[in-house]
Amino acid sequence: MSDSSDKPLRDDIHLLGDLHGETLKAQGGQQLYDLVERVRALAKSGRAGNAADFDALSQLLAAAPAGEALPIARAFAHFLNLANIAEQHHRMRRRREYQRRAGAKPQAGSFDEVFGRLRQTHISADQLYAAVTSLRVELVLTAHPTEVVRRTLLQKHARIDALLAQRDHEDLTIPERRAVLDDLRREITATWETDEVRHQRPTPIDEVKGALFVFEQTLWEAVPQFLRALDEALVRHTGRSLPLDAVPIVFGSWIGGDRDGNSSVTAQVTRDACLLSRWMACDLYVRDLAGLRTDLSMARGSEELETLAGCSFEPYRALLKKLRDELVRERDAIEELLASPPDGPVPPLAGRDMLLEPLLVCWRSLHESGTELIARGRLLDVIRRAYCFGVTLARLDIRQEASRHAALLEAMDRGDSLSDEAQADRDTFRLISEMDGELGSESLGAYVITMASQPADVLNVAKLQNTMRIVPLFETIDALRGAGDTMRRLLAGEQYRALTRGHVEVMIGYSDSAKEAGRFSAAWELYKAQEQIVAACNESGVQLTLFHGRGGSVGRGGGPTYLAIRSQPPGSVNGRLRVTVQGEMIQAELGLPGIALRTLEIYTTATLDATLAPPESPRDPWRALMDRMAAAAAKEYRKVVYETPEFLDYYLAATPQQELAEINIGSRPARRDSSKKGVQSLRAIPWQFAWTQNRLLLPSWLGVDGGVEAGEDVQNMFDDWTFFRSTIELIEMVLAKAAPQIAAHYDRLLVPDSLKPAGEDLRRRLARATDTILRITRHRHLLENNPVLRRSIDVRNPYVDPINIVQAEILRRWRTTGDDSLRDAFVVTVNGIAAGMRNTG
Repeated sequence: MSDSSDKPLRDDIHLLGDLHGETLKAQGGQQLYDLVERVRALAKSGRAGNAADFDALSQLLAAAPAGEALPIARAFAHFLNLANIAEQHHRMRRRREYQRRAGAKPQAGSFDEVFGRLRQTHISADQLYAAVTSLRVELVLTAHPTEVVRRTLLQKHARIDALLAQRDHEDLTIPERRAVLDDLRREITATWETDEVRHQRPTPIDEVKGALFVFEQTLWEAVPQFLRALDEALVRHTGRSLPLDAVPIVFGSWIGGDRDGNSSVTAQVTRDACLLSRWMACDLYVRDLAGLRTDLSMARGSEELETLAGCSFEPYRALLKKLRDELVRERDAIEELLASPPDGPVPPLAGRDMLLEPLLVCWRSLHESGTELIARGRLLDVIRRAYCFGVTLARLDIRQEASRHAALLEAMDRGDSLSDEAQADRDTFRLISEMDGELGSESLGAYVITMASQPADVLNVAKLQNTMRIVPLFETIDALRGAGDTMRRLLAGEQYRALTRGHVEVMIGYSDSAKEAGRFSAAWELYKAQEQIVAACNESGVQLTLFHGRGGSVGRGGGPTYLAIRSQPPGSVNGRLRVTVQGEMIQAELGLPGIALRTLEIYTTATLDATLAPPESPRDPWRALMDRMAAAAAKEYRKVVYETPEFLDYYLAATPQQELAEINIGSRPARRDSSKKGVQSLRAIPWQFAWTQNRLLLPSWLGVDGGVEAGEDVQNMFDDWTFFRSTIELIEMVLAKAAPQIAAHYDRLLVPDSLKPAGEDLRRRLARATDTILRITRHRHLLENNPVLRRSIDVRNPYVDPINIVQAEILRRWRTTGDDSLRDAFVVTVNGIAAGMRNTG
């Protein structure tokens, strides 16, 4: 962040920091402000290598009563959130700079950069056009127990971002600039005065409403803007417009449908989730039609339009009023269903054609009358929304674990009375059948089978329902290794081939495989599994969509989207992609309008790039080397995590895993099965999150320390193989974010003496992993080739460190005294560390 192009970011952070300081003085008093400044100075000095100041900081915060330490943690957490807002805003400002300069080099990953590069590599205009118009990317929103920021605060953060955008206007008058500054003061003060702690655990329906907020606040406007930008780029590079019905990106959801290990997701919850989504869609279209009726005031239209509109001197408005009235009736009917669930079947709700037919009549009429310019205004945006969102905004997936279906079928075959679990599953399948008639097939997406490992897991679900497409999720190492064979056996059978109708969807999971073998080894197993799945589908002549279950953290498949997609095996993308946007990444990638636009562009261009210019397959010697290193890395990882008797006790002592399970940050429990113990029973998401909180970040690098080589052959792989380079660079990023000094502080306060050697061993391993990565990359220090990210981490560390120290002290007191009043203070520290670390879930 040292070059002149980043000066506006530094200015924004400085301004927000000053306003934050003003707020601390005004709301907390001069004493709090002075204490925060003292803590900040000690933290910066400690980070610079002054061990005495780090010790002084630790002693200061350890001695502070909870009532004093909590405002300190809040102060640093709020600043980190403000810094995040400034960084996100600066990303969009830089994008606008690219777009404003005529003749300038286009932004990497933009439509113009990728389309232009592909055209220069002998991709014809026709090939590019065909690939773009046939793209099918689906972003599937999921809820997870690492979502820590309340929706109320997200709204305030969005307003601060909008005010920063206003300040960028160079033509603001002095009074206008003062007014914006005052508004920023108000928002920052209101944020400080807002309780960031959820006092009740969110229900699945709360999580559904949170996802719908993203559609309402950003995606509804972002999607048509994104499609306009795509259309303009397509015209520039191929001479042809984007077809009216071409929608390269659509949306799905698991929220309210994911019942894997979450008994609170019932059949009624799933029905209500679908109804809420339809209600929001109706409401948004009603708002659109109000503006559209203002635009289309023309007195004449085509014969088709005037016939449908009846006798009216404003036929467009008359037809659109009919559509509006239908939508209002539908919205009212949904409200009644939500307020009073019916005992029996309900009349079916309308489908997308209800929307499209009158809108397309208006479209054709405007073209016939020579007013195409008007047609390509608001009407075009509404039509494209209808093609993208339909009447449901997002199709809902249902997800359940494979063994549950086998148990249900066995109980039904024997005629036994059903257990509570089996009855809940039977209710789900009954709901699927009913919803196909009541809510229409547009409400439901895929039936995802978690922990799938054999053909029977898919065929069992086929026996229980035939409405939803069936998607096996291969997520353990053994399941990934057998995925190709499982798909071959399925595709060899007539029953499954008939179900697929020539198209297969397969999901691969990043979380459990990484928890089982470590990030490095799991990445290679996932790569090989995709190759085998692609080969099985090619042999059977069926089309494939791979569904990637990526999270936010590197240990769960997270990382830069473009690089992740470009790193997939050749032939695995092929114009089609499904990917989860999980937990806090929904806000990070889609929560602000400008960020959402860039996210949609990146998913489109990366998928197109991977389709038209796929990477080469790795050379045989590289494969052999990767096999050897992955096996060695997995052995090292498992030796620590699964074969060291004291490891689990150390993990539970050194991280806040147990306390995270007690606070209200998600509807799902931390374990799949509370009766089971050990690392195997832990969900991969809180497993990752807990290691992020103490800043050791173990799941993302462990195994590299003893299993990965750094000789010339490995360096050549890093230079010439996109997959390997991206894997190493992501681990490098994690190592740069890790803080062994902080992890050691947690050990000092929380870990019994008998377990302290385990922590010392892990920190030695972290140092060895860092050395290995530096030798592979030939860097003198971590992130040498990414100074912007390096600077961002360095700037954040002195603000995150004090929050960690406060959290460790709160955990010590909570565990020692059992004082439950410390719970809220703990939540504040969780929020702050997550804000500082970013990719957390």
